[in-house]
Amino acid sequence: MPSFFKLNQRKKIRSKLKKQKDPMKVDELKEPLCPLLEEQLSFIKRKTGNSADVIIRKASFDEKLGIKTAVVYVEGISNSHSINDFLIQSIIKNRELHRKSPDKEPFDILKEEIVALGDVNIRLDWNEVFQSLMSGETIVLVDGCSKALSASTRGGEQRSIEEPGSQVTVRGPRDGFTESIGTNIALVRRRIQNPNLWVETMKIGTVTKTDVSMVYIKGIAKEEIVNEVRSRLNRIEIDSILESGYIEQLIEDESFTTFPTFYYTERPDMVAGNLLEGRVSILVNGTPFALIAPTLFIQFFQSVEDYYSRAYLATALRFLRILIFFISIIAPASYIAGTTFHQEMIPTQLLIAIAAQRETVPFPAFVEALIMEVAFEILREAGVRMPRAVGSAISIVGALVIGQAAVQAGIVSPAMVIIVAITAIANFATPSFAVAISARIIRFLFMVVAATFGFYGIILGLLVLTIHLTSLRSFGVPYFAPLAPLVPSGLGDSIVRLPMWALKKRPSFIANKENQTRMGENQHPRPNKSRGMIPRNPQEDQE
Repeated sequence: MPSFFKLNQRKKIRSKLKKQKDPMKVDELKEPLCPLLEEQLSFIKRKTGNSADVIIRKASFDEKLGIKTAVVYVEGISNSHSINDFLIQSIIKNRELHRKSPDKEPFDILKEEIVALGDVNIRLDWNEVFQSLMSGETIVLVDGCSKALSASTRGGEQRSIEEPGSQVTVRGPRDGFTESIGTNIALVRRRIQNPNLWVETMKIGTVTKTDVSMVYIKGIAKEEIVNEVRSRLNRIEIDSILESGYIEQLIEDESFTTFPTFYYTERPDMVAGNLLEGRVSILVNGTPFALIAPTLFIQFFQSVEDYYSRAYLATALRFLRILIFFISIIAPASYIAGTTFHQEMIPTQLLIAIAAQRETVPFPAFVEALIMEVAFEILREAGVRMPRAVGSAISIVGALVIGQAAVQAGIVSPAMVIIVAITAIANFATPSFAVAISARIIRFLFMVVAATFGFYGIILGLLVLTIHLTSLRSFGVPYFAPLAPLVPSGLGDSIVRLPMWALKKRPSFIANKENQTRMGENQHPRPNKSRGMIPRNPQEDQE
């Protein structure tokens, strides 16, 4: 016969629970469940503050024997249709099933024959119960049983899959990550349908219990890199993880730098491409941005669209992006150095025009550039923080009005307005937003050294910047590779992108040495010479 409690047994358990001095202590979560259903439900209500979104649905499993069950879930993060169709209705419709198997425990009957869901697990203590409950799973409790069932019913309202707004491309897929980590993993698996795509999920954050997944391809990614990423994630001790930026700041190699040592993206195809090169991706529940490590500096000047177009077009665009980056950091500094120290380097007619414009300006070139750059940064931040309907209008109109008014008032020269505008456009044209922010900060440092030492200061600043970039590491991989140190095998997909048929191997400094081959031999496109032009048939022409 099934084990359910008689009246005297219930009294003994209740008297034992009353002897506890502090029923709300933290250690109580590590204790096993109480066999009494009333006490279990009372404990859940106390721990959740009797929250309105914690739904408790009681049902009778066997009315004659008096065995009761309860279904507990959190409204909004659970799929209510699955709960109603496959849990509650199954329990109500199969009340008589217990009488056909009187030797089985009610808990086993629920697990094996009644709960019609795929992922069903047993929870033995309160800590496991609350982790499952708060992650969207449904808890099934049985009176007289000191364990619970957790059924996978995660769902609720979610944002649909849309085109990523931060990385728009002309050619390529249009789907982007969402705030659901399950959806994001599924988007990656659709592109890499291979059992070697491994996903390791852990909960980080003592309060938030955020799901963080480490995704990599077994056999392609280096074990050293995978172990390093795993160990750094396991070392995190924090109360909350609300975005992937939390993870980035806690496990990055170098904190005192403006350059990002992680690449983040909203595009599943970009994550899949990096995984196939041997990198590791970190997905965080609640954000559409995935982290990719290890990261190289040259990655921020590459676009996923480069691999969907011809090689010479991608190479030309990469050279253009690098030129844009240099313009965004040294354009105001070059103007300051040229007008302050090196007037002989400027053509005579241009120098006369600039001198005529600056005749009424009371400030030196450095102060003039500083005023305009600070004003433009203020306008840019105002445009970002304002609502979308008025944000772009404020930034554009504000820039035009302030620039024209400053020129007419004689505070700045028209040439300086042109330089600041070109710098701003170049900064917006940088593919990566993270590198664009770094360029905005470094630009002011170059302006200072240009106002102090002229072009010598700019050259010195570029040398210091290069030394700084070559000293950085991303999970042990040199940040400036394959240029420094020079890795000839990786130059085919750096500044220059070779045709797809020439990229036969993965980067040796990232991928596993035993699995670096990407494609077979003789992949160069060779038209079949035997299939030339079809000879014309004179008889067909006559017909």
